[in-house]
Amino acid sequence: MRFRTLVFLVVLAVVVGVGVAFWRGSGPLPDPEGCSVTLDGHRVDLTTEQAENATLIAAIGIQRDLPARAVSIALATAYQESKIQNLDHGDRDSLGIFQQRPSMGWGTPKQVRDPYFATNAFYDALVKVPDYETMRITEAAQKVQRSGFPEAYEDHAIDARALASVLTGYSQGGLFTCVVHESEARGSGNKVIRQLERAFGDLDIERTGSRQDVALTVSGSEAGQRLGWSVSQFVLAHGVRLHPQQVEHSGKQWRVGRPSEDGWTSGGGADELEVRIGMG
Repeated sequence: MRFRTLVFLVVLAVVVGVGVAFWRGSGPLPDPEGCSVTLDGHRVDLTTEQAENATLIAAIGIQRDLPARAVSIALATAYQESKIQNLDHGDRDSLGIFQQRPSMGWGTPKQVRDPYFATNAFYDALVKVPDYETMRITEAAQKVQRSGFPEAYEDHAIDARALASVLTGYSQGGLFTCVVHESEARGSGNKVIRQLERAFGDLDIERTGSRQDVALTVSGSEAGQRLGWSVSQFVLAHGVRLHPQQVEHSGKQWRVGRPSEDGWTSGGGADELEVRIGMG
């Protein structure tokens, strides 16, 4: 009896150990898809949908030449209103990432559910707020949203600031990364270019190699360096839809599939003035 009990305990321990390894992603099962930002010891985890919307909010802020503070305010608002999801429901007629209400003049239901339209509409309202850059995040957000819970946006201020700093490229070096599984689908260079230019505006992009791959040249200025990282991270966040095989920038490389679990690694061929996107 004692022998059988001992065997049972050993087997149970092995099974539990394997289960923990799977749960941590160290076993043969792949890590779940998703993205994260780590800045000064603070980590923010995002689903793929949240990551797509967060990088879009940052990209449109860059296209409009807005300060990172505006992106922080927009992200904190999106966190509170929808958890950075493009919702098809909400309080009364509220819809979309920012839960904008068509009945209050934000646009048609179709427009406020378009993340591009909704984000621009939010920024249109924010830039009309005097001194919004010096306000607490929750105060600036409330000036736009006029919520019944004016302090609620501050609950997301720390996460929003970390995301905004990294996604706009002010904090650099591969601090944002995504796990994206391999797919039988192969991405299109044309689709990548369309997506990037819709989000960021005109970019110095050209085809390379097989003509499916894409290269973006950025200037050596501080703004150019920020743009390079922001574009790179945008592609990672949209990886499930765009299907890039790899992204290189500033001597670092990210690769789809199991290598994506390791984040950005050293050895990318692109220098700091170029972003290379391999499409297969």
